[in-house]
Amino acid sequence: MTVALADLVAVSRAVAATRSRTAKTDAIAALVASAAADEVGTVVAFLSGWLPQRRLGVGWRSLGSLPEPAAASSLTVADVDASFTALATTTGSGSAAARRAELARLMGLATADEQAFLTQLVTGNLRQGALDGVVLAAVAKAFDVPDAVVRRAVMLAGFTHVVAEVAARGGRAALEEVGLVVGRPLRPMLAGSAKTTDEALASVGDGPLLVDGKLDGIRVQVHRRDGDVTVFTRSLDEVTERLPEVVEAVAALPGGDLVLDGEAIVIEEDGRPAPFQVTGSRTASSTDVQRLRAEVPLTTYLFDVLHADGHDLVDATALERHEVLTALAPHLLVPRLLTTDPAAAQRFFDDLVAAGHEGVVIKDGAAPYAAGRRGSGWVKVKPTHTLDLVVLAVERGSGRRRGWLSNIHLGARDPDTGGFVMIGKTFKGMTDEMLRWQTERFTELAVGETDGYVVQVRPEQVVEIALDGLQRSSRYPGGVALRFARVIRYRDDKGAEEADTIDTVRALGPDG
Repeated sequence: MTVALADLVAVSRAVAATRSRTAKTDAIAALVASAAADEVGTVVAFLSGWLPQRRLGVGWRSLGSLPEPAAASSLTVADVDASFTALATTTGSGSAAARRAELARLMGLATADEQAFLTQLVTGNLRQGALDGVVLAAVAKAFDVPDAVVRRAVMLAGFTHVVAEVAARGGRAALEEVGLVVGRPLRPMLAGSAKTTDEALASVGDGPLLVDGKLDGIRVQVHRRDGDVTVFTRSLDEVTERLPEVVEAVAALPGGDLVLDGEAIVIEEDGRPAPFQVTGSRTASSTDVQRLRAEVPLTTYLFDVLHADGHDLVDATALERHEVLTALAPHLLVPRLLTTDPAAAQRFFDDLVAAGHEGVVIKDGAAPYAAGRRGSGWVKVKPTHTLDLVVLAVERGSGRRRGWLSNIHLGARDPDTGGFVMIGKTFKGMTDEMLRWQTERFTELAVGETDGYVVQVRPEQVVEIALDGLQRSSRYPGGVALRFARVIRYRDDKGAEEADTIDTVRALGPDG
């Protein structure tokens, strides 16, 4: 059956309105099961907040002035997908005007609810609570396939909507045939977190361990097929042209086809890693790569091998994969220690942090490569910094947080002026109880509102923030930005005059 866009939007709204994982799964599964086989992938992609075309060439400015919404719904999911494909493939002279015309045509056919949904989808802001695990469970239910079979297929195929298409056409048998394909990215294995090396070692368990340096670079998955090298990011975007150093390093390795996992990072002349945004600039654009290469050359490190010379290694143990990688590319191996000694792991951690790196990832030597999953097979340890900052403003929530004040703007005290300098935002670490409390608190402190979205508040409330570090930033007046900031607690025992200063904050940064 052809799925109407209105039906998909209704499911999206229903999923956003409930906190029940079962209800979310049931709603998505019902819609997926009703879709035609050639439409299932698009339905799943849209409900996941994912564009199969990846990029449409449409930005916020294009969406700032939309035509009047249609009075009645007429669009199908297939109509939208075709329009998105037209937007993504329009290039050359006059392409900007052509995209504006196509976008206006599409939005003119959409109702108000559909316009809102499409805007959120195109801008990557579809926060409806349809998280990856929920969508995977819905696909399994829609086609009566065990969850584990769907998860493994997605692990190896990379994308849920691709696996949904396979399930629609062939069910469990087809999904069990999905395997690693050199040249097609698979989901990267992820690490759990621990506060100390001892905690990480306890989580990983007994037995031989690999202790890898955690580098603050660009995660890369590199495929070599018939001599051609392709590079993907952690989010499975292809960036081959932007990282020629990685291509050259892997092209020069012996043997045949390969799939490798690693990190690309800029190392400065003193041997210390450059701040992340310096390394990150290498994937920001494909223009003028040679100039960027000359100015900020990348060093390639590898920490895993998933396929070598015709053999898939995803199910091999970490120690077995280590032996293959060491024989293949010892000169590219990430800083690594093999040990069972907690004291040695701690010394290795201390040395790497002193050298400017993020910390370590402690890996179970007996664990397979659990692509796309975060578990006890890998556990990262990084120094945790905390700051007492002042809330300067708060944003109105959307999706599950609609009706609450959510994302907080954070400021450090400026002792020279007596004011506060904004250095970041966060919505992480907030429990429902905390959201309720801060909605009441910041409503009391509100002094103004910016375009109905950002509520300015009196700078009185202190909040304790955990962060992984800082990076240079031109976005905020303080010249730095928080990395992975999350709320620990609100400090009613401290006044704003006791908040950390901007100088204290900067001392944690790359130039501190």
